[in-house]
Amino acid sequence: MSHLSTLAASAVGQKAAATILDILEIDPALSAETDGPVSRAVFAMALNAVLFHDVMNRVPMGAAYVADRRAEGHKILFDHGALRTIDFGAGPTGSLPGGHKAFARILEPLGYEVADVYPLDGLKMTGRAYAHADKPDMIPQFFVSELHVERFSPAFQVIAHAVFDSSADPLGPAAKAALQAFSSTGGCDLDDARAALPELVAAFARTHGPVRLEHYEALKAESAEAAWIATEGQAFNHATDRVPDVDAIADAQKALGRPIKDAVEVSASGRVRQTAFKAQPVSRDFVTDAGLETRGVPGSFHEFITRDTFVDDTGATRLDLRFDSANAQGIFKMTRVA
Repeated sequence: MSHLSTLAASAVGQKAAATILDILEIDPALSAETDGPVSRAVFAMALNAVLFHDVMNRVPMGAAYVADRRAEGHKILFDHGALRTIDFGAGPTGSLPGGHKAFARILEPLGYEVADVYPLDGLKMTGRAYAHADKPDMIPQFFVSELHVERFSPAFQVIAHAVFDSSADPLGPAAKAALQAFSSTGGCDLDDARAALPELVAAFARTHGPVRLEHYEALKAESAEAAWIATEGQAFNHATDRVPDVDAIADAQKALGRPIKDAVEVSASGRVRQTAFKAQPVSRDFVTDAGLETRGVPGSFHEFITRDTFVDDTGATRLDLRFDSANAQGIFKMTRVA
């Protein structure tokens, strides 16, 4: 069994691992690794596969689309996953490093580098694209955004601390040891990698405590994105399928009556085009003086992207792996309450 299959199976079970690895288009070199230490590239792909499995379990509309594509004989080219973080400025977020730093400590040892930074000023946020140094076009990127609490009102800042100061750090000794091995040698013993994977997956979840309903409503009044993080944490906000023609996909999904974005977002270069389903509604419990109250809130969603090629400064033809601030802010609206 390959290292990739072994890792995925250790996290989600052999049957689910076989299914998700069959769904995803994976570089053959990543599937071929069977001996020696687990390379950082293979571990990164295993982490992405498990996170894709998680978001598909949480997004039935995305799972239905994936099932349709597989029935038609297509695989899913997982382009990127997106997550949101809270940044209090100089300080931490509870027990976590602030903002994107909570994930830089995970992604950088696994071979990721910040490819670019994207101001999301309309949302009072900043996005960072983390691309893999070894296989940037085949290992999914991470789009990590952080919400700058200090840009909001004093009352908002107080409530944000009340909600997010309880954030716990899910990384234990196994994760930290594996990340150190990847950082220093680029590889990790298979058993150590298997022990580390669940702790690293747990970082992509909600790590803070119960949320009071009045706190949620106050955050939502100033930032739909902060409210989303309050209920969903650092779970994948969306996973993205890289497709040859996003416009055709959008038309097909509209014809099926699925709730997809009204218009395709087009980057300033014209080379990156994106659209998405609207976020799936989920039920979440909130604390009130009378006890728990369940409310429907926006969950996660599935996105589609088409990337064209361009000629770089050296004359080489490359796939445009960049993002676009305006596109991103348009896609973020998928989790807003109508």
